Amino acid sequence: MRALTNALRGRRLHHAYLFTGTRGVGKTTLARIIAKALNCEQGPTDEPCGKCAACVEIDSGRFVDLIELDAASNTQVDNMRELLENAMYAPTAGRYKVYIIDEVHMLSRNAFNAMLKTLEEPPEHVKFVLATTDPQKIPVTVLSRCLQFNLKQIPQAQIQARLTKILEAEGVASEPAALALVARAAQGSLRDALSLLDQAIAHGAGKVETAATRAMLGAVDQTYLHAILRALAAGDGAQLLAEADRMAERSLSFEMALQELGTLLHRLALIQIVPDAAAEDDPDRQTLRELAGLFAAEDLQLCYQIAVQARSEIGLAPDEYAGFTMALLRMLAFTPSGSAAEPKASRPARAAPRAPDKAASASAPPAAPVAVAREPEAGAAALPGASAQWSDIVAGLGLTGMARQLADRCELASMEGGRVELKLARAHERFLSKEYQERLKAALQKRYGGNVQLAIRLGESTGNSPAEIADRERQRREARAVADIEQDPFVRDLVENFDARVNSIKPIQ
Repeated sequence: MRALTNALRGRRLHHAYLFTGTRGVGKTTLARIIAKALNCEQGPTDEPCGKCAACVEIDSGRFVDLIELDAASNTQVDNMRELLENAMYAPTAGRYKVYIIDEVHMLSRNAFNAMLKTLEEPPEHVKFVLATTDPQKIPVTVLSRCLQFNLKQIPQAQIQARLTKILEAEGVASEPAALALVARAAQGSLRDALSLLDQAIAHGAGKVETAATRAMLGAVDQTYLHAILRALAAGDGAQLLAEADRMAERSLSFEMALQELGTLLHRLALIQIVPDAAAEDDPDRQTLRELAGLFAAEDLQLCYQIAVQARSEIGLAPDEYAGFTMALLRMLAFTPSGSAAEPKASRPARAAPRAPDKAASASAPPAAPVAVAREPEAGAAALPGASAQWSDIVAGLGLTGMARQLADRCELASMEGGRVELKLARAHERFLSKEYQERLKAALQKRYGGNVQLAIRLGESTGNSPAEIADRERQRREARAVADIEQDPFVRDLVENFDARVNSIKPIQ
């Protein structure tokens, strides 16, 4: 709007303005402000006083020289001709006659032709302000004679701030989380936000409460989505379906759930790149950071793509539940095994390493030595010997969720006298939660005896954590798969003779 401000200050006024944008972003409101700026007793000015007779009458809709026309209900050429004939007369009370034509794209072709004649040779005292949500339907001959401004959707934070100010002025109690839901549902339209706010007040019996607003909008509680992502990271298919069943019991919209899931995955991807993308006052800030640490960046991208695609295809599914659960199972099926905790009995056992694998393993940094611990309790397994690997120990603990994520990112520093000391790279410090440490310690005690003690310190990684080992193994499998495919005679024949191209290669085992 800087161009409008400068034009008013410099008295370089155009005879026709065109405001475009989606519904409820302020096109008509801005047109009325322009009318006040042109006819204010202190103007033309970029800051109308709002107190003079012209400003007050424009605000109340009584200004005789402000003519508003709804083109959606006045499409005929006769209406336009009558309006333009009156435009030839000088203004009665103001400095300019201002014609505001809303939804101008609805005018008929003849009506546009009639208006075009006036736009080509406009009277000095006439200004046109046109507004539309669909500028593509306006003839180019009309567009070329207008100064065009595109009004963007209003950011969610601005809508929420405006709603807060309105409710404070009205003395209506509200919860910030509820206003955030309304602002997000408005999708950039302040007018829609105000309509939804009225409904939220009615549902909340005079207050805007989170639970009532969520029920009114049919929004999905974020705790369901958080639980779904934790289950996905842990590779727990049973828990994924259990969360979907809980949502079905509450008759939540699965189409909305896919939309919310896509939004959540987008936020997690942002946090991975820019940790401060989660605002300080966001109540879910810590949870979002925790969830962002559960996934590799490429896995988030894949899950986001699946969620978006599933939402567009949910109408083709047998029912919404089937469409939603299939999307979750698709995410689970395509998540690389090195990026999330592997569920029991869901991954094939590793085959014996080939010769190149042995060479690669020989070049990897050696694991820290494991010392023999004290005698375990009766019924418990003995602590492993010096030849054991921490990844093998973790595989036998039966851990899931965040405790498994913590164990997978640790390296074994020492194991002596019943004390297990682990080392965690500083890059993964976010996993160093007391709750997760206690769960890991309990698993060790259950496996090797109640006298096992656990200590975890921060340090530099040497590449021997289970997650890093699994990632190297995955990369080796992918490299072997690429080599095998590229050397396959049938594939080479397709590439050479039919100009085929291999887009991506993923090993199935």
